[in-house]
Amino acid sequence: MRKSILGLSAVALAALAAPAFAQDEPTPALTVTGNAAVVSDYRFRGISQTNKKIALQGGITVTHSSGFYVSTWGSSIDEYVASGSDQELDLIGGYSTTVGAATIDVGVLYYYYPGNAGANTDFVEPYASIKGTFGPATAKLSAAYAPKAKALTVGNGKEDNLYVAGDLSASIPNTPLGVSAHLGHSFGPSYLTIGKEYTDWSIGATYTWSHLTFGVSYVDTNKSLYSSAGHNISKAGVVGSLTASF
Repeated sequence: MRKSILGLSAVALAALAAPAFAQDEPTPALTVTGNAAVVSDYRFRGISQTNKKIALQGGITVTHSSGFYVSTWGSSIDEYVASGSDQELDLIGGYSTTVGAATIDVGVLYYYYPGNAGANTDFVEPYASIKGTFGPATAKLSAAYAPKAKALTVGNGKEDNLYVAGDLSASIPNTPLGVSAHLGHSFGPSYLTIGKEYTDWSIGATYTWSHLTFGVSYVDTNKSLYSSAGHNISKAGVVGSLTASF
């Protein structure tokens, strides 16, 4: 993975009347990472955002050595998601730290939909997660809560939304293969659930070669939701992806 790094100034090591020592590599202050991807279907919490069509996605993250980070991520979407907008742009700020064997991550995500014809579609969602690694496996519990907002209403004034999820992933030792499983539940009613609460789940596998990751996953929900084009956008489906990281 190629990274752009802004390093701290190195501290010279010297001693009077002694041979010079090689300087240690300076600890990076900022790390910049990014990715670009094409997916056969953009699924957000199990529901297609692209009418079960291909989406182009990409993001960039700047992380400080203190644990604070800022990030932006975008994806093409279908017009039914946000009043005619064809793009989702996520603006993120957060903090991650390790406590013992656990990694804790907290932050705020702002969903922005440009070109929405002035409609009230944007909203904020604070989130938190905790994860631990056990050999080649990683388990994570997460929660995201969107406070009451007009953008989330389904006709009852301002409404909020809570999403909780569990994820399990593992790399297969001595191979470029990985596997994952996900289970999440959206509590409604709000625009994110389009009515009643529902559960989504998925299983997947990845193959990594150099900077590229090939992925395939099976995604499903217990909801029945149709787009304006008549597609059941919450129905089970297989999603393929190709991601380049740098």
